[in-house]
Amino acid sequence: MRNMQSRTLLAAALFAGTLACHGNAHAQGAPQSITERRTDVVQLASGYRASKLTGADVFNKNKDTIGTVDDLIVSPGGDRRTYAILSVGGFLGMGKHLVAVPFNDLQITNRRVVLPEATKKSLEALPEFKYAD
Repeated sequence: MRNMQSRTLLAAALFAGTLACHGNAHAQGAPQSITERRTDVVQLASGYRASKLTGADVFNKNKDTIGTVDDLIVSPGGDRRTYAILSVGGFLGMGKHLVAVPFNDLQITNRRVVLPEATKKSLEALPEFKYAD
């Protein structure tokens, strides 16, 4: 009798395991090729939030206001570079000139965005940035 109970329990366990395996295979679909990377979340949390940078004044090394951060864009493709879209010139949003500069060119210290060697004139001379439709 005891041997019979052991066989019944073993058969039930195997059956349950088989159902679980088949259930997971259907529930999860095709295997994924995602590579995990560990992220230092403490360090990341001290980074720059796009929502906080948008609208920030941009200064040069002489502390002149030379523009405003209008947006941040990550380029398509494999390189995934980030660009700051700066609004230069204009008055009350009229006649503003948008330009793209590599985000790495900006220096952020003491909550101030600085593009050290730039001037309003040098930024206005850059090709105008236009959003894709």
